[in-house]
Amino acid sequence: MRINNLGYLLKEGIKGIFTHGFMSFAAVCVTVACLLIVGSFSILVYNVNIMVEQLNQTNEILAYVDESLSEAEAKSVGTKINMLDNVLRADFIAREEALESFIEDHQDEQESFSGLDATDLRHRFRVVLEDNRLIQETDQNIQNIPGVVKTVAEYELAQGFSTIQDVLQIVSMGIIAVLLAVSLLIISNTVKLAMYDRRDEIAIMKMVGATNGFIRLPFVVEGFTLGMLGAALAFGLEWVMYNAMVVKIGEVDALRLFQFVPFDELLIPMIATFAATGLFVGIVGSWTAIRKFMNV
Repeated sequence: MRINNLGYLLKEGIKGIFTHGFMSFAAVCVTVACLLIVGSFSILVYNVNIMVEQLNQTNEILAYVDESLSEAEAKSVGTKINMLDNVLRADFIAREEALESFIEDHQDEQESFSGLDATDLRHRFRVVLEDNRLIQETDQNIQNIPGVVKTVAEYELAQGFSTIQDVLQIVSMGIIAVLLAVSLLIISNTVKLAMYDRRDEIAIMKMVGATNGFIRLPFVVEGFTLGMLGAALAFGLEWVMYNAMVVKIGEVDALRLFQFVPFDELLIPMIATFAATGLFVGIVGSWTAIRKFMNV
């Protein structure tokens, strides 16, 4: 195809957007709506998964050190714990700190523990794991370290959090796939309606001897432009809506129970996803929709 023909077809593709303004507007609106639905749900699932992961990390292993060890010797045990696989960190808690924490947790019963001394308690470590699915195996490895006399680990709680994460991922992937399929179907049908509205134009071009490629290219350019325009508008609306939602939740959530990640953290994945979807919908939708009108 000659360069001057290519330039003409590109201009015709852009011109077609304004020539068929209502159908172009409808295609963009449907693209924006579908991308907002899929994008919003994906962001929600991502944030919920982060929250569950944070809750999961609050499930720790307490490792108690032999009472005969000095504080320096007890801290050396922590070095060995930190070297274990699946250990994110091991925070040392001295006897005195453990006593203060115990008294704060039992303020209503202070008289009962008035004679309690720090030497009655053991030095300990609060061990945070990288993957709580391996809590039982990691707990056994900690118990095998010389100087560790006892550990406390909530296996059932860790397994519960892991199960929630697994179920959440499976359900979210299924729902996102369904939403994406429905969105593509709706967008494809909208593009087909636009092509149907222009069937006479396509038939005339065929009858005067235009090749399939010559006919298709303006429609593909038009579909690409509409798809990318819809993706850009959807991305901008998603950004504004997400930030507004985070601010609103922050105003009513005094206890900060819901911690949403800043949109900056989602910026690159969202741009890539919206751009790829807009590109796919625009080009593939227009290419497949026009195919049935080529046989004249």
